[in-house]
Amino acid sequence: MRTPKRESQLRHRSGEADVELSASFIELFFDLVFVFAVTQLSHHLLVHLDWSGAFQTLFMLMVVWWAWIYTTWTTNWMDPDLPRVRLMLMVAGLCALMMAIGIPEAFGERALLFAGAYVALQLLVNGFKLVATPEGHHFQTIFARIFIWYVWVSALWIAGALAGGDALYVIWGLALVADYAGPYYRYWNPWHGTAETSDWHITPSHFVERFQLFVIIALGESVVVTGAAVSQAFSTTTVLALVTAFVFAASLWWLYFDEVAVYALDRMNSSSDPGRLGRDAYTYGHIPIVAGIIVSAVGDALVIRDASGSLSTAELMVVFGGPILYLAGHAVFRWSMVRTVSVRRVVAMVVLAASAVVSGAADLRADTAAGIATAVLVALAIWEYRRSSPRRAAADPQISVSTR
Repeated sequence: MRTPKRESQLRHRSGEADVELSASFIELFFDLVFVFAVTQLSHHLLVHLDWSGAFQTLFMLMVVWWAWIYTTWTTNWMDPDLPRVRLMLMVAGLCALMMAIGIPEAFGERALLFAGAYVALQLLVNGFKLVATPEGHHFQTIFARIFIWYVWVSALWIAGALAGGDALYVIWGLALVADYAGPYYRYWNPWHGTAETSDWHITPSHFVERFQLFVIIALGESVVVTGAAVSQAFSTTTVLALVTAFVFAASLWWLYFDEVAVYALDRMNSSSDPGRLGRDAYTYGHIPIVAGIIVSAVGDALVIRDASGSLSTAELMVVFGGPILYLAGHAVFRWSMVRTVSVRRVVAMVVLAASAVVSGAADLRADTAAGIATAVLVALAIWEYRRSSPRRAAADPQISVSTR
């Protein structure tokens, strides 16, 4: 009997840990839009460096992140190399692009563009999963729950955009809470009840790689921001600040990819409930990691803009707060994965916070303050690497540690 066409849209997996999939080219193409979105968010914070601007940037980051998240879960369930899935991702990418264009005035005249594009993306992605799943497949009920949830949440987003003013903040706040409550409450509705996270079958290799790629996107954006700033104000001082910023970004990369990414994949592969880890450690837990990178990129731009000047309180909070937020995200991620805390990273956060206070009290130059923050991250990376070297050698017979 011929397999129904609708069923062919799904990836058919047994859920075993040895199944391996990689990100497809269409997913990488889709991610290009989010390079622009992250740049828009960084620029918004750079221009509006106050509590209101910080709140708006964080709010929009959570919306942008949620748009990307649902597409990532979708391509873990649906085969992105199939024509209909590819077309869906292309249309979703266009929606994400329109949403990113709305970021500068999302709380003003472009509110309907921002919210409308986001709603269109979510209804498209979640509706496609429901339509593409054949009758009787166990995923159908899961996708029905998600789609029904987004139908009523979408109404809140549009209502807030139409209301405008102070009402927009209230209604959009409710909409965002409802968005983020969905996975936590497992998309309960009176017709289908709730799902179990063990039902959210995922392929760890593909899922983990997708999040690693988003971290690369955020880090890449920080390089673009600093490079563009130096090209507009080229001098010996700005070049030295650029070198510091690059070492800083490289340290952020090292702290995530040297150990965290590898051991997280091992944990996902060995878990009896990878769906829960995917929700807690990745869907929720990666938000402060990405936010920390974006804030750090803004800090780099501020330092390069006036490397020899002193930093205001708000600017000091950005320069040192970015890496603190990043490391705090790592702590949340590690706790979600293995229920342990890295003492070394906690120490680094405390040192960064103390350095911010000292830098402000001593009225240090911007490039000096940035150099201190960078030195703390480099020292942390070296500290962790040296502590893990014996374990690496024991785990990998190709690695030999000379005692001579």
